[in-house]
This record gives sequence, structure tokens and C-alpha cells, in this order.
Amino acid sequence: MNAKTKIASSDDLKNLIRDVPDFPKKGIIFKDITPILKDPDALRYAVNELSILLEEFQPDQIVGIESRGFIFSPILAYKLRAGFIPVRKKGKLPAETIRTSYQLEYGESELEIHQDAILKGMKVAVVDDLLATGGTSKAAIHLVEKLGGQVAAVAFLVELTFLKGREKLRGYNIFSLVQY
Repeated sequence: MNAKTKIASSDDLKNLIRDVPDFPKKGIIFKDITPILKDPDALRYAVNELSILLEEFQPDQIVGIESRGFIFSPILAYKLRAGFIPVRKKGKLPAETIRTSYQLEYGESELEIHQDAILKGMKVAVVDDLLATGGTSKAAIHLVEKLGGQVAAVAFLVELTFLKGREKLRGYNIFSLVQY
């Protein structure tokens, strides 16, 4: 039997998120969303709220950022009658890709997208679980735009406002359900 929580607001979601200190490295307080994922009502609420935020933009594609962005993106694509495109870490996609490097709050990484994933002029919503410094999302946006896509919106379950990631994404429609 699943434990269920009555979810009526983003504050209810926030109450389910747990802090994990020193993960993935010392000094980082990781916001763990798995309690939301295991609660059917919380997961349903989060997906429904994100889809409401994105539906007005009528995206052709939902771009999900590895790895936790993959949790919400295919569900949102289904609900919004859009396709799903994965943006992955270097070396994880099987066909020809384009790549970009970016800084994140605790290091550096590279993201890739299939070269044929987006057609010129497609409306795209970029989705991830968390907005921190904005580096990962900015890299995904760069890849979409390099392929000729138009980023209509960028959506997150959680936003760490004190890291000012939203500033890196100025000029885009940015949404988050829970803010810290």
C-alpha cells in the first residue's frame, strides 16, 4: 500500500521534499524529491501543475535534462501531446549529437542532444527537476537554439532562488512550483 498525502498546494509539495546534507559532495544540501515521486497524489499534483503552466505555450517538444528531468518530461509530453527529447551527458546518446560544456554548482560537465532532434522553428519547453545556478538549463537551451528550436518556456519542480539561476535564464518564460 502507498502512503498518501493530501496535496492541495505547492507548499504541500515543499513539505515532502527532504534535505540531504553533504550530497553529492560536502557543503551541498541536496533537495531530494523522491518523497514526491513515491506519493501518487503528490506526483499527480506536480505533473498537473507543470502541465497547466506549459499548456499555453503549446510546445511541439518537451526537452528533458538528464537525469531527474527525465522523470517529468515524458509525462508532460504525453499530457501536452508533444514529443519528448532527452538531453544527456556526453557519450550517452547513440546517434550523431551536438554538445556544449557548462559550469554547475559543484563542477563542470557537458550535455548532448541528437543532431536531428529538433527541426527549425519548433516550439520547445525545457524541463528539469531543479533550478540551481542555471548552468545546466542554459546549456540545454543553447543546444535547442543551436538546432533552430524556439524555447517557449523553461519549467522546474524546485527552484533554489538564493543561487540566482533565474538570472542566467533572463528573457525566457521560467516557471517553478516550489521555491527555496
